[in-house]
Amino acid sequence: MFDVLMYLFETYIHNEAEMNVDQDRLTDDLAEAGFHRADINNALNWLEKLADLQEGETPSHLMETDPLALRVYTDEEANRLDVSCRGFLLFLEQIKVLNFDTREMVIDRVMALDTDDFDLEDLKWVVLMVLFNIPGYESAYQQMEELLFEVNEGYLH
Repeated sequence: MFDVLMYLFETYIHNEAEMNVDQDRLTDDLAEAGFHRADINNALNWLEKLADLQEGETPSHLMETDPLALRVYTDEEANRLDVSCRGFLLFLEQIKVLNFDTREMVIDRVMALDTDDFDLEDLKWVVLMVLFNIPGYESAYQQMEELLFEVNEGYLH
């Protein structure tokens, strides 16, 4: 399913006219590209739930909290999001790419993926997908895009 999401994001992101394709045609196009129908349906459902979150239909378990509160991850979340992923989410909050709501959207969408193999690079793509259509988050999206495509020639310590 994650491969379908990546393909959709990379293929259609720069051509919004293509994003208005009906779901049946899109499903057929993805099947012709070699994706399994079950993965296509799961990916499209994932995107629909993301759209719901972005429109403010926040799940009841995502309550507003004090901005100084510490996010405690469940065992399931900690298993999916390793230390580097959790550290990266905290970093994104500190540099104001993510806030409470967008962080929770990211975590919600990560947990909805049907994969056991998830790493920091995958997380960066999920963050980018979450930020892509949120009005007013253009600068956060641009910052995240720079972080994703940044080529590190080495670390300075």
